[in-house]
Amino acid sequence: MTIMASADIRLKYNDVVEKCKESGQPVYLTKNGQGELVVMDIASFEKREQELHAQQLVLEALASRLSGEKDYSLDESRSLINKLIEGK
Repeated sequence: MTIMASADIRLKYNDVVEKCKESGQPVYLTKNGQGELVVMDIASFEKREQELHAQQLVLEALASRLSGEKDYSLDESRSLINKLIEGK
């Protein structure tokens, strides 16, 4: 974890960017010793968002399964998809 003063975003912008990119982790910015902002590079942010989205989909699938909704085997899924493709 990298912690820097908020003033560094103005005074040492390139250093903040470099820290974000080289670590792939957020940089925490403080003001008067207290946390104020978190910054990260776009590639790391997008990767994290994709991971969170995938986790959300898994949780939703597990929740629907636990609630008793019907699930499908791989063969049943293929059959349903083929029927949709064929228009039947």
